[in-house]
Amino acid sequence: MKKAFTLISLVLLWIFSVLSPVTFGEEGILRMSTTTSTENSGLLNVLLPEFTKDTGIQVKVFAKGTGAAIQDGMDGNVDIVFVHDPDREEAFVANGYGAYRLAVMHNDFVVLGPGNDPAGIKGMAAAPAFEKIARSAAIFVSRGDDSGTHAKEQALWKASGTTMAGKKTEIVKSGKTAVLSYEYPADLGERYLSVGQGMGKVLTFSEEKQAYTLADRGTYLEYKFGRKQGLDLEILCEGGAILHNPYGIIPVSPEKYPDVNFEAADRFAKWIVSEKGQKLISGYKIQGHQAFFPDGNGF
Repeated sequence: MKKAFTLISLVLLWIFSVLSPVTFGEEGILRMSTTTSTENSGLLNVLLPEFTKDTGIQVKVFAKGTGAAIQDGMDGNVDIVFVHDPDREEAFVANGYGAYRLAVMHNDFVVLGPGNDPAGIKGMAAAPAFEKIARSAAIFVSRGDDSGTHAKEQALWKASGTTMAGKKTEIVKSGKTAVLSYEYPADLGERYLSVGQGMGKVLTFSEEKQAYTLADRGTYLEYKFGRKQGLDLEILCEGGAILHNPYGIIPVSPEKYPDVNFEAADRFAKWIVSEKGQKLISGYKIQGHQAFFPDGNGF
């Protein structure tokens, strides 16, 4: 009888643990949707273990384009977003989806291309360089994924003054198929390759095609210097306010979505801008190259 009671108790305990995941540990899990550059650059491999060590909170990462990451927050599917598109970040908070935004860090975008530089853009400012690429016989690879990098690329084409054409493509955002409208230089035509991929895959594809592309510096450094195989692309254009690339972190609003893990999100947001979080960001270098620069005010 005692053995039967023990067996029944164990079965009930197992069933309860399966049916009630929130009771058995979800409080210690933070769901974060973030741009691919924070993951591809290797920065999260430095930050997240230290945060977990300090708090006991595990972070589940969903790395994707900024547009898709923000959509995750708008749908209430994650607890926090960590992205790099200030205009959309501010709108996210203003429209009640985000509790607040904290500035975390910045780096910059860089224009990459093959070492022989067929368009002859090396050393130019980014917008004139884009105009010259459009008039050349070169290939340009675009992320085409509604990411922060894609938004910056679109802004650079417009700033270049080149004639633009419109196009629509289907992309997957938060597990759903969505139609993305974008513009591209009419002169490039079929030599403008919109691939709908994250930064790392775009870099390897651009290398294969010996094409030009736009990248965040952190991911470029990781792929160029942080891997044994390296990357056969060079920085041809850099610098200037137009290539500035700030990152912000935003806990999803518990007023909008009461079920989000706001306590964990709030702790992470304030930890990453604390003295320790900022020192980790400042100290993260790839073969001696600074990948990000801290912007947090500390808590």
